[in-house]
Amino acid sequence: MARMTEEEAYALDEKITNADITLKSCENGVFTRQRDLIDALDRASSDYIMVRASATGKMPMQVLSEVVHEKIAASM
Repeated sequence: MARMTEEEAYALDEKITNADITLKSCENGVFTRQRDLIDALDRASSDYIMVRASATGKMPMQVLSEVVHEKIAASM
């Protein structure tokens, strides 16, 4: 990996320091869709998914996908 010159490092620092990092509202974002899905489930199901996601470091949708794939595999 190439190293930066002092000037490049200062320019990058300036760009990052002055960057607009305002989060924009997005009605159909990934987290909104996941929250809507979790809210639609019953309490026991949503708690299980959230606890398993937290324990494994995965997103709730990944946990749900794994559970569905396990059920599909078991039924074949």
